[in-house]
Amino acid sequence: MRTIPLLLLVALTALAESHRGEHIGRGKREVLVRSKRRWVLSTIEIDEGDSGPFPKELSKMYNDKTHASGEKYKISGIGVDQEPLGVFSIDENTGVVYAERSVDREELEHYHIRFDILSKETGERIDNELSFNVEVNDRNDNAPMFQPNLQADVEENVVEGSALVPLHVIDRDKKNTPNSTFTISMVSQNPQEPKIELVVVSPSMAHLSFKGCFNYDKVKKYEVIVQARDHGTPPLSSTATVTLNIVDTNTHLPTFKKQEYEGEVKEGITKDDVVRIAVDDKDTPKTPGWRAKYFFVKGNEGENYKLETDPITNEGILSVIKGKDFEKTTHTDLVVRVENEEALFVCGTATPPTPNTVKIKMKVIDINDPPHYENNLYKVYKVEEEEPGKVLLTPKVTDADSDVTRIRHVLLNDPAGWVKIDEKTGKVTTIKKMDRESPFVDGDSAYKILIGAIDDGEPAETGTSTVMVYLRDINDNKPGLVNEGAILCGNRGNKIMVPATDADVDPFSGPFTFSLVGDDKDVTERWKLDPTFGEEAGLISLGTLPFDNYSVPLVIKDQQSLIGLHTVEVMVCDCGDGDVCLSKKPPSSSLGPAGIGLLLLGLLLLLLLLLAFKCQCGGKDFKKIATVQDEGNQTLIKYNQEGGGSASMSEPVLLRTPTNDLAVTDGIKMGTMQEIKMVPVMTQDMYSYNSPALGMMNSNMNSQGTQHQRDTVRSHGGQSTYATWSTNKMNTHQGGSSRYNRSVSMRSSQHISDHIGKRMQQIDGNHVGRPEDQPYEYAYEGQGSKCQSLDELSLSNLGDDLMFLNDLGPKFKTLGGVCHRTIQKNNIQL
Repeated sequence: MRTIPLLLLVALTALAESHRGEHIGRGKREVLVRSKRRWVLSTIEIDEGDSGPFPKELSKMYNDKTHASGEKYKISGIGVDQEPLGVFSIDENTGVVYAERSVDREELEHYHIRFDILSKETGERIDNELSFNVEVNDRNDNAPMFQPNLQADVEENVVEGSALVPLHVIDRDKKNTPNSTFTISMVSQNPQEPKIELVVVSPSMAHLSFKGCFNYDKVKKYEVIVQARDHGTPPLSSTATVTLNIVDTNTHLPTFKKQEYEGEVKEGITKDDVVRIAVDDKDTPKTPGWRAKYFFVKGNEGENYKLETDPITNEGILSVIKGKDFEKTTHTDLVVRVENEEALFVCGTATPPTPNTVKIKMKVIDINDPPHYENNLYKVYKVEEEEPGKVLLTPKVTDADSDVTRIRHVLLNDPAGWVKIDEKTGKVTTIKKMDRESPFVDGDSAYKILIGAIDDGEPAETGTSTVMVYLRDINDNKPGLVNEGAILCGNRGNKIMVPATDADVDPFSGPFTFSLVGDDKDVTERWKLDPTFGEEAGLISLGTLPFDNYSVPLVIKDQQSLIGLHTVEVMVCDCGDGDVCLSKKPPSSSLGPAGIGLLLLGLLLLLLLLLAFKCQCGGKDFKKIATVQDEGNQTLIKYNQEGGGSASMSEPVLLRTPTNDLAVTDGIKMGTMQEIKMVPVMTQDMYSYNSPALGMMNSNMNSQGTQHQRDTVRSHGGQSTYATWSTNKMNTHQGGSSRYNRSVSMRSSQHISDHIGKRMQQIDGNHVGRPEDQPYEYAYEGQGSKCQSLDELSLSNLGDDLMFLNDLGPKFKTLGGVCHRTIQKNNIQL
């Protein structure tokens, strides 16, 4: 190791310049001093793998620049305070650089170190930072090495001289020195044949080659030892073993196990796997050099057979893909050749062997062939609706195995039953009229018949043929409507389209001519047609029609003026935003203000009648007075509404008052007369409104219970017994899906007055002595009306539709207004 002393260069320069000015006295002098020291250092060298002792002095650093407090030296960088740590150090007082341990050149070739001189007191840098390198001298401590995993698969049929395995060698010593320069050589091989050689490609690359041929049957693996030796001092070397695995290829032809095979097949049929032919092959199973391929050499010119290879057994499978005719061929000799999927390899210049062949004798077994019609399809053209007995065709049939005279003909398919077939001749004749519009006729106006010919063989065989009868159309169908019903959305328009149809085809169908039936004025005054010609007609209402169902008769003519009479049922309704009629809304069950007012009015009238009756009778005792039982005298009556229900069949009866007490007559007379005075208020007009309030009032006036019995009022004084009664009827109001049933009965005010007058005569004292005039009770003769009494009804079961209470006519409105003003005047809280 050598050290070059530091060359110190010191330069001092002074420059002065005077400036003009009387107030300065003399020119100002400025001294610029710049000193620079360069440490001219060579590279410090250290030997790789030096054994010491350590620490070992490498060099000494010094600087002539001093400081009053003293100087100290410091180094930093790779090998000092950077990885790898602790390789170099310096004596801070003397500047001596030491190596602390040995170094490896292959780990790091050189170290870059920084050098500083510092003040001992302050630690400030006295001079500029300098640096130097420490270079590691190489030593031949690495032998050349081969790449790992030196193993390769070599196919048996590889060509002589081919590269088998590439060899790559590296040496970690310093490049381009004897330590990293090496020589590659082959040490040995096992087995010795064929001869394997080493071919050097470059200083670090080589590969193995060979001369001759590999034989998988003899040797399946080779081991070759190679060496790499460097030129260093002392020289180092390494060896590696290369393994060559020989892969079997097709070096053997397959051979048939038998010299001849036999098989048989029935005439005219196809069949898979008729015959199997087996081969031997010495190559490795399941490889391309072992798998067999079979070929026809001769005998299959008609392509009746095919050959396939069984992937498991390697056998050849012979199949019949087209039936043979026994009358033409009874025996077939097939010659088959076998090869491998992979081409055969022959080493060197040897002559390739000939592929192996085998003969297969196929025998055709005769079977009974079916009869054959001259044509597989017959086309016959006829006019529809012709009279039965028309001959469609007489087909010709042949049979190579049977006597044609013994063949019998049958119908295999006649869906409509329109034809028959002669069993001996095969003549097909119609037995019914053939209708082109029949569902058994397809869209091409063709009727399909299937006929068959059966021979007398064992077993019997059947030949078939198809007869297509094409029917020409005639005008035998009247035009009609596509739909018999239509919907006219009255809230959106007054026109609907009515399409027509005809089962016939052109020119016996549309376009059609439409017209209305002229005799019906209701139709012609209400409807018109526009357009009247085409595939559909436009039906237009001439005015606004109520929602209802209407029948419109139409006359439809086709192109040949064949007429069809039809009726369109038109439903006029509200469709809303859709195209179908909306369902009716269910009636509301809410009770409006008018209904509530009428109920209160009825209660007030009842109270007034009771008060009047009490005032008129005074303090008389009425406990013994029997009231007139008047079952069935109710106030709900039928008003003008469509769709009434069935009438109630129960007959209301008048009950006679069974009493003999004369003391009662005065009270009854007075009360009844008062009642007569009140009755005219309930006029016929008032009865015509169906008011529950009035019904409750009248029921309380005329009934004290719900007992079911009948009284008979007998005649007296030449006057006929009053027996005029009103009939109870049921009126059903339909709204949506609900019905509201009301039982109504009516009696005129005059009838009530006459009835009371007659009763007053009967209970008068002048007639008490006559037994036949005395009231008496009849026995119960059956059940009366089952209609629920209005006394028992509540608002919850009055039904759903009480809207009729909102408007009960001008008389009830006047009465309601009077009562309403009275209620407001008296400040009555309801």
